[in-house]
This record gives sequence, structure tokens and C-alpha cells, in this order.
Amino acid sequence: MNTHVYRIHGMDCAEEVATLKRVLAAMSIPEDQQSFDLLHGKLTVTADCPWERISAEIAKTGMRAVPWQEHLRREALAQGFWAKHIREVLCCVSGIAIVCAFVLHVLDAGLRSALTEGGIQGFLDAPLAAAFLLVAVVSGAAPVLPKAWYALRSLRADMNLLMIVAITGALVLGEWFEAALVSFLFSLALLLETWSVGRARKAISALMTLAPATARYRCGDCAGEDFREAPIAEVPLNAIVKVLPGERIPLDGELVHGETSVNQAPITGESLPVFKGPSDPVFAGTINNEGAFEFRVTRPAADSSLARIIRKVEEAQGSRAPAEQWVERFARYYTPVMMLLALLVAALPPLLAGTPATQSIYQALVLLVIACPCALVISTPVSIVAGLTTAARAGVLIKGGAYLEMPARLKVLAFDKTGTLTLGEPKVQRVVPSNNHTAEQLLSVAAAIESLSTHPLAQAIVRQARDTGVAFDPATRYTAIPGKGAEAVVDGRTYWIGSHRLFVERGHDCEETGCLAESIEDAGHTVVLVGTDSHVCGLISIADEVRPESREVIAALKRSGIRHIVMLTGDNERTARDLAALTGVDAYYAGQLPEDKAERMRELAAERGIAGMVGDGVNDAPAMATAQLAIAMGAAGSDAAIETADIALMADDLTRLPWLVRHSRRTLRTIHQNVAFALGLKALVLLLALAGWGTLWLAILADMGASLLVIFNGLRLLRQVTP
Repeated sequence: MNTHVYRIHGMDCAEEVATLKRVLAAMSIPEDQQSFDLLHGKLTVTADCPWERISAEIAKTGMRAVPWQEHLRREALAQGFWAKHIREVLCCVSGIAIVCAFVLHVLDAGLRSALTEGGIQGFLDAPLAAAFLLVAVVSGAAPVLPKAWYALRSLRADMNLLMIVAITGALVLGEWFEAALVSFLFSLALLLETWSVGRARKAISALMTLAPATARYRCGDCAGEDFREAPIAEVPLNAIVKVLPGERIPLDGELVHGETSVNQAPITGESLPVFKGPSDPVFAGTINNEGAFEFRVTRPAADSSLARIIRKVEEAQGSRAPAEQWVERFARYYTPVMMLLALLVAALPPLLAGTPATQSIYQALVLLVIACPCALVISTPVSIVAGLTTAARAGVLIKGGAYLEMPARLKVLAFDKTGTLTLGEPKVQRVVPSNNHTAEQLLSVAAAIESLSTHPLAQAIVRQARDTGVAFDPATRYTAIPGKGAEAVVDGRTYWIGSHRLFVERGHDCEETGCLAESIEDAGHTVVLVGTDSHVCGLISIADEVRPESREVIAALKRSGIRHIVMLTGDNERTARDLAALTGVDAYYAGQLPEDKAERMRELAAERGIAGMVGDGVNDAPAMATAQLAIAMGAAGSDAAIETADIALMADDLTRLPWLVRHSRRTLRTIHQNVAFALGLKALVLLLALAGWGTLWLAILADMGASLLVIFNGLRLLRQVTP
């Protein structure tokens, strides 16, 4: 199976994509072997078909296919002005020729006479003015003539064919000035459309400039070697890279020397700097604030977090939103219907009412111009691209237009507990000494023993001791008691540490300590007791801490219109109940295995409608795969989360969720506005044409106006305030 990648010159909107799909289908290339990137004018075909044949068939449509590597080579060599700007030049020539023709006509007939209807038609009386109009027509229509010819041969009406028919009809009717105006304004509309795609392309390309082009590095095992500078693509894995204050970090890696704070907003959208010390991860494109440091490269440049974000945003263009699919289906039927209506307007009035044939044909041409679906077809892609790009800049990676719309449609949202509604890291909540011990003594003994264990609860105790400045030395003669705890010697004395069960087995029947341990466990905490053979030194309670923002985020999601919010957890009923009360979720399901969570998602979707799942993208894989929308938390640096989720929140920050819902609704609202603008203006001119008041220049002006409205309205999403 061969893979061909082309740069398609002339593929500027969804209409050309549809044409190319028909060409490839006629060559027996299935749709699942075709991939289009409208932003970059890229076509990828995976099929056993000679690339020469594919290129030749595409050339028949009026578009031009250039192998992608050849295109990159030409870009690097900087093509000449004419090759880059031929369409702009032709459009300018068309506009200037119209102005010249009008000036000549005014000089010949006088201003007042030239502005009357008869004066406008009198352009043909001045040969030089007529010649300028002909230049304007040819210059404006030249880029679309090959496409119109292909559409005619294929018996498929598209906007290019409609325009050429309208221009030709106006010339035949002697309306050369209007023909020239239609040609120029249509050329200008296409340029605006190309500009809008280019504007969105630049917004994504701006992400690529976040990482510096070079890095200062030395080999990881060459401690005495001097640092040298090289392009980031040439920096090997495990190399040591130096970053100075104020510089952007060039690659993904792990900090090995120094400490600093890093502005991670370009990747995660976090507004506050993040402290980085040894062993902490750093990401390409983020900004080192104050301290010089060195890090070990863990990913090549092509696979950095930033590169993956850019790649996913580009791939997202191939995933069409439901609104986009609806617009394309509508345009597919709308254009032929309008052509049939134009034929009826041209034929019926002369036959039934004796209307002059030239007048009826002229109004039919007006209908053909207003039938152009250009503004309608572009109304959705511009908004989708702008919405995806803005989300990426906010640290929210959305896999495609379909998923950009989905948060606005959610009826129920399910949360995993650990690491989502909670911090996912056990933390000491209480230190309760007994039998004349102090809290510092109790924590010091516990940390001395637990420093020899890798258990998450043990590490929580060690962290608490270090964070509170409690000194301890590692214990000796450490012995693990499987499933219960451990025993070790601290300062020459034997201590044990472990669960309530170990406390009972050791024969300690202190009623007060036992009751306190049970009450703390009833609150959903894990209790660790410390003692000797003779007495209990005290107890330490540990719990996975609820995120401070969880309750407010749940409330904000409810205000945004999500009707039902639930929590799915493998914890026991008591812990789940307490956490549900703290966070304000509507319901919870405790004791859930991965397959149980998936079944709950199916039930929620069946009962309440579109259901989404928020988790870590790995442990909750079955439930997230079942959900109609899967959202992964804290995906920066995580391959699995970025690949498996529909939407990845790059920062470990729940507050992105309400913003995501609002952003999705803004985007959907913008799409609806654009469709209404496009259809509303066309409907107005259509009514004028049917009433006999429409003109060709008014029709094309309305079409261009609709294109401008939808382009600028869609691009407003690029300026939306991020969270």
C-alpha cells in the first residue's frame, strides 16, 4: 500500500474538497484512504495507485497537485512573486481595469450620463472602455475557468460554474459592466476565503514557533564536555540541555540540575508559574522564569508535547463537526435547486406573462449568482478552526470539530474520583499522639520507618515530616508485615506501624484509641497506628484530599446547563458518600470496577442523553471508551491520555471544564449565526430578484458581504478570553 501526500493548489474551501473526493472515488479509492487538511492544502492518499495518475486526474479539475516534499523544497527556495501572488495580481488587474473603463466612459459620456442606466449600458459605445471591461472579466474569472469547465464536464453544478454562467450571460446580454463587476467581486470573495483559511493556518503555525529552533546541549555521559548549539531535531535522547533565565525550553525532558519556576501557559494554559526541581518534567515551548538549569532530553523534537499538540490540532481538521456536515449536505441540494429555479425564472415569465426574454434571463442570472454557496460552505470551517486553535492555546486539546461541539450538547457528565475530583495523592490529615508522646515525636518515628517503604501511604507520611521540618533518620532492621504494616528499630527501640487490624493483633485494647480510629475511618480516612510492644504512641490519619476547586467547578457546570453530574469510584460506600457531599455531585456509584464504570456510562446515556466522562485517560479507559465524550485530565506529557481521549486538558486543572462548555457553546452559537447570515442575505436578494428588482452587482455584493460576515464572525473566536 503506497502513501501519496500532495500540496493541492486551489483547494481553498470545502467545495474543492468535495470535488476531489468525487475524483478519487471515480478512481476506486475509498474515502477511508483519503485524508484532507484544508488548512495546509494537503491531501494524503493511501492506495496502490500511481501518483502520476492521481496528479493527472486532479489537474483536470483546475487544481494542481504537487508532491508534498517537492512543495516543501519550493517553499524553502522561496518561489517567485508571480508564483506566490498570481491570484492577488489578477484580482487587482480586474479591479483596476474596471476603474479605468469607468473613467474612460465618464470622460466620453459625462458623469451624469454615465451613471444612468443607459449610460452604464453605453460602455460598449467606447471601444477602449469595453476593452478594459473585457480585461476585467478575463482577469477575475481566469482562476476559476478550469474548475468551471470540469464541473460542466462532470454535470455537477458548483459555485465556479454558476459564476461563469452568470458572467457569460451578462456579456451576451450586453451588460459588460455588470459582468466585469461580478467577475471582480467573485475573485475578491475567493481571495477573502483563502485569506481566512490562511489566517487560521497562521494561528496554528504560531504554536510551532513557541519552541526555539536550536538547543544548547552536551552528551548525557560527557560531564566535562562543553555545551554546543544545534538544531533541536539533531539533539539526541538523554542529552543534557542548558536553559538560561528568560529562555524558552526547546525540548521535553527531566530536570537534573538547578531549580526554577516555569511559565507553562503555552502548553497547559496555567496562569501561574510552576516550580521545578530535580526529577520534575519540563515541556518544549514553556518559558524559564528566573533560574538557569539543566535537563535530560526524554523525547525527540518531533514527539514533544508541543509537537503532539500541533499534530493533533492539524489532524482535527479532518474530523468534521455535525454542523459542518449539515451545511455540506444542504449545499449539495441547494445549488441544483437554485439552478432549476433560475431556468424557470428565465423561461416562464416570457411564456406566461409576455415579459421580455432579456429581462427574464437577466433575473435568472441574478439568481445564479446569489445561488453561489461560497459563504454558506465556509461559514462552519472557519469557526471550527478558530475554536480548535483557541482551545489549544488555552491548554485544551480537542481532537476535532465533532468533539468541539459535543460539550455544548452534554446532558450528563461523570467524574472519576481519584486524581479527578481529588488530588490523587494521599496526604496526612491528622497526627494524634498518645501516652505522653508529642506530635513531632510520633511523626518522626513514623517517617523513619516509612522512609524505607514505597507504599503511597508511607510516602505521604514522609512528605508530611519533610514539609513540617520534622527531622528523622531512616530506621534499621526493617521488616515488612504483608498487608498490615511494618516493624523496625528507631533510636535503638523497636516500633511497629500499621493498620487498625495490626493494632488489634498486637493485643492493644485501648478503648479510647480504638474508638478514635474507627470514627476517623468512618469519615473516609485511612488510619495508621504507631506503637511499641508496651503501648500505642498515637495514630495518623491519611486521605486523598479533595481538590479545592471541585465544588465550585461542579456548581459552574450545573449553571452551564449540564443537568446531571455523577461520580464513579472504586472506593467504599462511606468514602464515596462523604466525597459526594463535599463536591455537590448529584449522584455517586461506589465500589465500581472498570467494567462496572463502563456499564454505568451506557445506562446514563440511555436514561439522560449525551454522556461525557472525565478521568485520567488510562485507568478509566473502558468507561471513557463507552462515553460519547471522553475528557482526560492533566494530559501534558502523557501519550496515553492524548491518544485515547476526545478532549485532553493539558493542565491538571478542573476549572478548564466550565470554560470548555462555554467555549463549545460560543462556537456553536457562532456557527448558527454564520449560517443565518449567509442564508438571510441570500434570501433577501432572492426575493428582490423574484420581484424583478435584483441586479447582478447587488447579488455578488451580497454574496461577498455574506462571506465577509461569516469569516470575521468566525475569526472572533480567536480572540476569546482564555480561562
